[in-house]
Amino acid sequence: MDPKILLFIIKLVSSGIVSFLAILLMSKIRELAWSIMTCGFLLSYAAMIFELLTELGIISFSEISFFEIPLSRLICVLLPSICYIIAFIMLIAKHN
Repeated sequence: MDPKILLFIIKLVSSGIVSFLAILLMSKIRELAWSIMTCGFLLSYAAMIFELLTELGIISFSEISFFEIPLSRLICVLLPSICYIIAFIMLIAKHN
């Protein structure tokens, strides 16, 4: 098996477990910050699936680019981080 595909499988399984546990935690702790954090985990998992489908040649990145970076790739990288940043700011503000 190709090591690159094996690494994708390992990342998908571990991210799937993280996403599942994040959803379970969100159902127990009903705070907006944790909901946004869970959205970040789910978006990260979706971005990984998108990257795998692109690597396998099933789909391709959009032709629209921003500084020669495909816009779809940029969105996949930025959205989870933005969710984490917002969630951490909310948690810090709540505990001050």
